[in-house]
Amino acid sequence: MRPRKANSREKILAAAADVAREAGPGSLSLEAVASRAGVSKGGLLYNFPTKAKLMQGLVENYLRDFQKALEARAAEARHESVLSAYIKLSADDCERPKPSASWMFSAIAEDPDFLTPINAFKHQLFERLKGETQDLGSLLVCFLAIEGMRSMNLFDSDVLSEDEHKLLVASLLKIAG
Repeated sequence: MRPRKANSREKILAAAADVAREAGPGSLSLEAVASRAGVSKGGLLYNFPTKAKLMQGLVENYLRDFQKALEARAAEARHESVLSAYIKLSADDCERPKPSASWMFSAIAEDPDFLTPINAFKHQLFERLKGETQDLGSLLVCFLAIEGMRSMNLFDSDVLSEDEHKLLVASLLKIAG
């Protein structure tokens, strides 16, 4: 068996992200991704044996990018806590339009391990924030409010006005110190 090219996985993930942005993740087809990436369907399936594994790869990339952005934001504003950086980055992320999350239910049904990288990321992030925050109560309020905001955004069930979002973020930043 020939070793795969080091960048074929990344090329496929970039193509999948483009196709998902254009057609929505629920309409993502392996054929469209393979075509966009310039690989055969067999080459795609070698890297991602199922559509759910491809979606999991997209989620893992998103989490990696979020982690890098969090590190950059925290380093950029040395006087700012990681919790404050997390609040601001999450609020910015929630302002960007997202496609429907219905694809996620399909991916979870096909592969229950789909949520594993998300759960690991959230656990690692929360443990880091706990280690860097002296007031656990404030951290809990901020973390859960942001995760609630992210969930409402993801599932297109946001009930807050733009002004209420701004007030929420300002209030969380005040709590975070």
